[in-house]
Amino acid sequence: MTLTIRQAKRSATKLRLFLTGPSGSGKTYGALLVAKGLGAKSIVVIDTEQGSSDLYDSIADFGVIDLAPPFTPERYVEAITAAEQAGADCIIVDSISHEWNGKGGCLELVDDIARAKYRGNTWSAYSEITPRHRGFIDAMLRSSAHIIATGRSKTETAQVEEGGRKKVVKLGMKAETREGVEYEFTVCLDLIHDGHYATASKDRTGLFAGDPKPITVDTGKRLADWLSGGAAVAKPAEEPLFERISGRIGTAKNVGELGRIGDRIDALTSEGQLTEEQAEELRARIGRRHDAVEPAADTVN
Repeated sequence: MTLTIRQAKRSATKLRLFLTGPSGSGKTYGALLVAKGLGAKSIVVIDTEQGSSDLYDSIADFGVIDLAPPFTPERYVEAITAAEQAGADCIIVDSISHEWNGKGGCLELVDDIARAKYRGNTWSAYSEITPRHRGFIDAMLRSSAHIIATGRSKTETAQVEEGGRKKVVKLGMKAETREGVEYEFTVCLDLIHDGHYATASKDRTGLFAGDPKPITVDTGKRLADWLSGGAAVAKPAEEPLFERISGRIGTAKNVGELGRIGDRIDALTSEGQLTEEQAEELRARIGRRHDAVEPAADTVN
C-alpha cells in the first residue's frame, strides 16, 4: 500500500474537550456554552444524568440521548454512532464517569468477569475490559463531530507534617474515570463551584494560559477560531537585548558579576548583536553600578 504525505492543517481536526469538576461545578452548562460558541449546527447530548441537560434548553437547541444503565463501553459507542448518524456536528458526552464506575460500567464488569472466569483475579479480568474501554475512547477520537466530554471529579488530599504538626492539604482534582484518559483530549479544564472558573490541566491550544476564567460562549468561539487555523495566544515578545542586559546590570550583586556582564557585552558587540553606542552606554552603567555592589568575592553564577 502506498503511503501519502499531506500538509498539516489544523482546520482538519475536531475539538476534543474534557471538562471535569465536582457535582454542581457547571460541567453540563459549560459544555453547552462551548458548543454554542463553536457554532455547532446540530448538538446532541448523551445524557447519563437522568435528564439533567434538559434544564439548560434555553442555552441552545440540542437533541438528547438518554443513556440508562448498564453503562457499558459498547452502549456509549452505540450512542455516539447514533448521534453521528443523526447529523450531529457536536456531541456532548455527559458524563464519561459512568462508563468507568457507574452501574454496569467497567469496574463492575471487571468484578463480574473476575468472579465468573478468573476465580476472583481482577488483573486477568482487566485484559478483557481494557480493549472494550479502549473501543469507547477510540469512538470519541475518531468521531467526525466535535466531542465535549464531562467527568465527575473529587478532590485528592494528603496528610503532611509541617512545623511538627500534621495537616491535610489538597493535591488537586482527580477525574472519576480510568487514569490517563485526559491524555486523549486536546484541552482538559477543571471546574470549581465558586464562579464555575476553569483551570487548564492540559492545553494544546495555548488559549487557557494565565489566570482561571469562567466558561462562556466566548470560550467556544475562541476554540473555533483556533481550530480553523487562527492563532493561539501569542507568546510574550522577548525583551530587547539591550534592556535585558541593562536589567542584569541593575540587579548585579558584586563586582565579579559586573565583570562577566562586561565580557558578555564585548562578545555581543563583536558579533554585531549590540551597536558600539549601546555597548558604550552599558559599560557606563556598569561603571556607575560599581559603587553600589560588593567589591568582595565573586559568588554569583
